Amino acid sequence: MKIALISGTSGMVGMQLLHQLLKSPEYSFVLSVGRRKLALKHDKLIQIEGDMSKILEWDWEDKVKSQTLGGEYHSFVEAIHAKSAEIHAFSSIGTTIKVAGSQEKFYAIDHDLVISFAAWVKKLGARKFLYVSAMGSDSTSSIFYNRVKGETEEDLKAFKFDYVGLFRPSLLLGNRHEFRLGEQVASIVMKPMVWLKLFKNIRPIYDHQVAKAMVKTALDSKDQQADIITSGQMQDLSK
Repeated sequence: MKIALISGTSGMVGMQLLHQLLKSPEYSFVLSVGRRKLALKHDKLIQIEGDMSKILEWDWEDKVKSQTLGGEYHSFVEAIHAKSAEIHAFSSIGTTIKVAGSQEKFYAIDHDLVISFAAWVKKLGARKFLYVSAMGSDSTSSIFYNRVKGETEEDLKAFKFDYVGLFRPSLLLGNRHEFRLGEQVASIVMKPMVWLKLFKNIRPIYDHQVAKAMVKTALDSKDQQADIITSGQMQDLSK
């Protein structure tokens, strides 16, 4: 049995990732965690909600059991306790400084929530962790955004999962919930690169391409401490 644990499903990549996981016959259950539940039902989808900054204190079993009256998630709970399932974790948690309100709040989301989720899934027995980072991530960067993404990558490596996939997409194309003027302008300017198939590692990439590449990598990857997947590689994997 394979189980997927996912955070960040309300975001652009997260929604596409959830869709890919649910339609994959490889995964028996998909557990989504977040501040709130999505208006979505599926036979193998389990959703639990709460304060993500306190996820390590959650009684996840009670939260899961409260989702059902017929005991259809009993095999999920038993597989976690018996460590009989292969567990893959996926995180696409992320925001912007503008939306977060400050650099401190941005760091609390893009770094702290990701690391808390990683610590939680490690306790549950996850072997693989796949994370949506960003092109230019560098823990020594003078650019705050890139530095936070880089620090998050480095801290994820410290958990020593059997496999850590660090996905670094370029400018993302897709349907966002919020309007971002800078990204809208950049996508218009750079979209011809997509049409002409130029500069694969820097041209924009669609959210569904990132999601497909993550699921494919999770299912195909061998044990490797840390693996950086570029935007160009994601486009190849999603074909």
